[in-house]
Amino acid sequence: MPQILVDYSAELDFDREGFAKELHPVIAEVIDTEVAACKSVFRPAGEYVLGDGASGEVFVLVEIKILAGRSPEQRAELTRRTLALLERYVTVPLAYGVEVTELDRATYRFGHLAAR
Repeated sequence: MPQILVDYSAELDFDREGFAKELHPVIAEVIDTEVAACKSVFRPAGEYVLGDGASGEVFVLVEIKILAGRSPEQRAELTRRTLALLERYVTVPLAYGVEVTELDRATYRFGHLAAR
């Protein structure tokens, strides 16, 4: 169920697979879910502007979508631990954002389609 969306500067080289493989167990621990339920998508951005465009910084924006019902403390802990992990994987000057958002249990659906 957790959906992890990572937008990042296309020229930024970091171990995305390693980041996801370390992040998934953290999410499972903090919000009491299974690692197998975590899904990460990395979306490189070839065009972006930070501030006035003069800084030359790269960016990473991480959004973790989880089902509603976790405490504010759990969500804050997940944000804190995600940021700590990101800081280990990206060692260049960086603009970043980490956000944990909630999916509405009444309207969110997820499943798998069987082979036809």
